Amino acid sequence: MIIVIGALGAGFYMVSRSKKKDIGGNWVSFFARGKDEGFSFKEIEILRQIAVQNNMEDPVSLFGSQDQLDTCIHALVRGIRMSGESDEQGIQDFLSKLYDFRKKIEMEKPRNKHAIANSRQVDEGQVLRILVSGVGVFRSQVIKNTSQYMAISRPVNSKNIAHTWHRARMSVYFWREDDAGYVFDTDVEDEIYSKGVSALKIAHSDQLFRTQKRKSIRVKMRKPAFLYLASDGDSPHRLETDPGLKCYLEDISDCGCAVTVGGKTESGLRVKIQFALDRYPICMTGTVRSSSFREDTNRSILHIEAEAMPIETRNKILGEVFGMAADEEENDLPFRILDDEAESIGAQSNTDEMSGSTITDNEQEAAIL
Repeated sequence: MIIVIGALGAGFYMVSRSKKKDIGGNWVSFFARGKDEGFSFKEIEILRQIAVQNNMEDPVSLFGSQDQLDTCIHALVRGIRMSGESDEQGIQDFLSKLYDFRKKIEMEKPRNKHAIANSRQVDEGQVLRILVSGVGVFRSQVIKNTSQYMAISRPVNSKNIAHTWHRARMSVYFWREDDAGYVFDTDVEDEIYSKGVSALKIAHSDQLFRTQKRKSIRVKMRKPAFLYLASDGDSPHRLETDPGLKCYLEDISDCGCAVTVGGKTESGLRVKIQFALDRYPICMTGTVRSSSFREDTNRSILHIEAEAMPIETRNKILGEVFGMAADEEENDLPFRILDDEAESIGAQSNTDEMSGSTITDNEQEAAIL
């Protein structure tokens, strides 16, 4: 019995020593990896504490695992919210560094498996921008795609430009979700009806030019917002106190956003978009780089390139992109609206809510975007 107890004790001691050694080795690797990724010793120690609190079996994986890093950032954001220390510059700088690292991991994920090699692989329903040299930019959509030809809806233009399409030469631009942008040149072979729609039969191309991928990660949403025209002397970060033109935020990133407004508007305008994220008022100022008008709904989607933002505002946006916002649902606008205005909003339909001015296209830039 004494021999058995002694053997068990010795075994337990050896296992304990082995585990301590493994944990110590992991923390050495953890600090070394954190240093390689550009974090300071103080920042790595904060990450280590979060890893311990969340019982991460392999803390080093935090620097390569999207899920582990998300857990860490979420814990940090929750701690900031509970402590009320969101205004401290050092904390916001650290959070910004974590978001940039998270963005790097996302952007480096292999996506080339989604790439296509020729126009036969374009999905039906794909939205297209058609550029005809010397004429303008048009909007179209893939109606039918066979191995012999592609049928696209008859291109339309916000200026209602009349154009003879038979045998016309065109450049076709489109953006594939979770992939990249593509460009190819083609000729119109015939004007036809496809699936009951007036369409153009265009030739296929085996030479697709794949444009550079986005430099930011965007998230889709459907959130009410206000749009304002911004003058050159206007402060880009000053919150407006009065309601502006009602619009809807369709997607957002730390580099810009897309909004839906009623009517038509112009590319090149400098605008402000004001909304709320996690009950925090956001003011994003930028330039309308392109716009798409849909005549059937009398609405335009504006693609806005944002100017530089304060670090806390950018962190709030990246928190939304990566799903770090508070759990409770909120759709508050960024300031109080008078009771009669609120009632008006509730009574109106989406079409009645939005109105705008006339639009013109910046042709080459709009096509590419």
